[in-house]
Amino acid sequence: MTLEQRRAWVRLVVALPAYAAYLVVVLGGLDGRPLAEASYAGPLLWTVGGAIVAAIVAEVVVAAANPKASQVKDDRDREIGRLGDQVGQPFVVIGAVAAMLMAVADWSPFWIANVIYLGFVLSAVVGGVAKVVVYRGGVPQW
Repeated sequence: MTLEQRRAWVRLVVALPAYAAYLVVVLGGLDGRPLAEASYAGPLLWTVGGAIVAAIVAEVVVAAANPKASQVKDDRDREIGRLGDQVGQPFVVIGAVAAMLMAVADWSPFWIANVIYLGFVLSAVVGGVAKVVVYRGGVPQW
C-alpha cells in the first residue's frame, strides 16, 4: 500500500466519525429548542480540529506500524490524487454556492455553517472513496 493510498484510507476513516460526532453533539444538545438555535460553533470547531489532529496521528501510527512501506509518490499516485480531487471538489463548490445563496436570503448562520461543513465532509468522503476504488481497481482509461 502506497503512502497516498494509506492517506486516502485514513482521511476517509476520520471524516465520517468526526461528522457523526458533530451531529450527535449538536442534535443531542437541543433540549427541545429549534434546530437553528442549536449551539453549533464550539462542536463544529472541535470536530474539525479533532479530525485534523486524528488524521495526523493516524498517519503517523500507520507509518510507524510499517516503516519499510514506500514513501515515494509516483505518477500513478498523482493521477489518482487528481482524480479523487476532481470527484470530490464539486461538493465544496456546491456547499459554497448554497451558503452564498443562504446568506443572500438572510438565513440563520447555523444553516450556512452547516451546509459549508457538509460540503467539506462530502468532498472528503466522495473523493476518498474515489481514490480507494481506483487504487483497488486501477486508473480508468478515457
